[in-house]
Amino acid sequence: MALALALLWQALGRVWRSPGSSARHAPPSRAMEHDRAIEVYDIIRTIRDPEKPNTLEELEVVTENCVEVQEIGEDEYLVIIRFTPTVPHCSLATLIGLCLRIKLQRCLPFRHKLEIYISEGTHSTEEDINKQINDKERVAAAMENPNLREIVEQCVTEPD
Repeated sequence: MALALALLWQALGRVWRSPGSSARHAPPSRAMEHDRAIEVYDIIRTIRDPEKPNTLEELEVVTENCVEVQEIGEDEYLVIIRFTPTVPHCSLATLIGLCLRIKLQRCLPFRHKLEIYISEGTHSTEEDINKQINDKERVAAAMENPNLREIVEQCVTEPD
């Protein structure tokens, strides 16, 4: 059923963008946004937890439902991730957010704006952490620290 719906959206998209019509008047492609969300999830699910030998998917820190993608321009998307730390006082929640950001910045094959948040009500300092992981200057400063950069690399590198 999902495949049929995707094919229908694709066909309708061609009709709406046929000569003489304006692509700006085409409705948002929910099928494309869904495909992009799955693509994002496939990238982040294999990130390893900084403390445990598990992936974020295995620990249910990230799930398919935590990824939202919205088309914001022609071939440009807003990617929103809402992850859930394993415990409300998780000391590594900021590091997990940093790993999500770095892996997506490196691996997403399409133009995007990225917003990463802790799921509402799942961490004792979620507001502060949300500010940190969405501040470009703080992210850049964190990645200049060689020890922190090494930990991030270990978490985001795909296993052989």
